[in-house]
Amino acid sequence: MAVLSEGMCPGLDEVLLRGLRAADVKTVEDLVSSDIEELARKCSVSYKALFAIRRVLLAQHTAFPVSGADLYEELLSSTAIISTGNPCLDKVLDSGLYTGEITELSGGPGSGKSQASVGGGSVKAVIVDSVSAVIAPLLGGKQNEGMSLMIQVAGALKTMAKDFNVAALVTNHVTRSGSGEVQPGLGVSWSHIPRTRLLLEQVEKGVLVSLSSLRTATLIKSSRQPCHIKEVFDLQWWSRSKEGSSGKRKLDETDS
Repeated sequence: MAVLSEGMCPGLDEVLLRGLRAADVKTVEDLVSSDIEELARKCSVSYKALFAIRRVLLAQHTAFPVSGADLYEELLSSTAIISTGNPCLDKVLDSGLYTGEITELSGGPGSGKSQASVGGGSVKAVIVDSVSAVIAPLLGGKQNEGMSLMIQVAGALKTMAKDFNVAALVTNHVTRSGSGEVQPGLGVSWSHIPRTRLLLEQVEKGVLVSLSSLRTATLIKSSRQPCHIKEVFDLQWWSRSKEGSSGKRKLDETDS
């Protein structure tokens, strides 16, 4: 809120400022929202002069109007969707990772969150593996100070994603709620930071759990799709895809 000051625009001198302050008009917002005819009478100035000042201040301090259609077109032109390289994960993520946003993969040890966070190797993604390793130590000791530092880290990630038009992908550990359900770590305050959150879990239970490469991905937060969508994916998908691509290149070289 800009405070009225001498020289802010032609005609706004100290004499007029004193009159405006006497009429309890101290900011640009106060002036542009006032009844100019009545205000001119109170300040003993001409309506025409005060109207001209108001018009200049409006031009200087109000935002240029932009239509919703223009904003939508700008959003479409600036947003890219980056595939994770795994069709099952992409399906849960509504086609992939969106630039300008923070996406979180939560899971316990061996859930595959580190493998999944490779993000197809795109230079349009910034990956923090793991964000909980950075933030969790800050939450000990003085709670208020730790929360403040956590918000600063979150703000830096959001700014990076928006200003550089990249997808920010973070991994998080998991904890158990009072009812025993698995949930992402770092608490309620952090839960508002990522735009999209996935919970990764192992499919098999028991002795064979370490031998299985199958994992489930459950959507637990999204602004684009209904939550609790679940897909099963294979951690070996990426290595198989690389082997397939390598074999195709060798075949192409042989043919040539």
